[in-house]
Amino acid sequence: MHENTEFTTSRDIEAIQIPMGTTFTIPAGTPGVITQSLGGSYTIATYHGLARVSERDADALGLEASETESRERTASNGEVSEADVWNQLKQCYDPEIPVNIVDLGLVYDCKLVKKDDGGTRVEVKMTLTAPGCGMGPAIAHDAQSKILTIDGVDEADVQLVWDPPWNQNMISETGRMKLGMI
Repeated sequence: MHENTEFTTSRDIEAIQIPMGTTFTIPAGTPGVITQSLGGSYTIATYHGLARVSERDADALGLEASETESRERTASNGEVSEADVWNQLKQCYDPEIPVNIVDLGLVYDCKLVKKDDGGTRVEVKMTLTAPGCGMGPAIAHDAQSKILTIDGVDEADVQLVWDPPWNQNMISETGRMKLGMI
């Protein structure tokens, strides 16, 4: 964990502005602090505001990229289980909240569909804590990318839905403990 680590970017890096979800470039020489490092990305604070930075740019923050389970393709002789998918979804985080999207109660549905060619398509329906959050597409893409690392999964469709509306009662007990709600 690298929370509260100060840095000065050593090169230009691509980032996603929080909460708008727009991509922009943080110039080399920009000072800042890492506020969260979970699920293969970093949430950073600079004079540009909060942003999400991919683990592939850890070196520009003065860090070594860690080897995360979510990046490795797990061999399972092609048999995909729903548990595999849920485990990968637990590696996805809202950049402003230190709880994964599963424990936040954002994932509503997960289906495995066997394809005629032997592959597996995964269909996920998820929501956000607020409909206006610009980070929705970035979080959904992160979930899709992590699902696609599962051996045997060759398609993943992650859809953002708004019904039922999310509320705090959907947070798991684990999530509540992490957020100090218990």
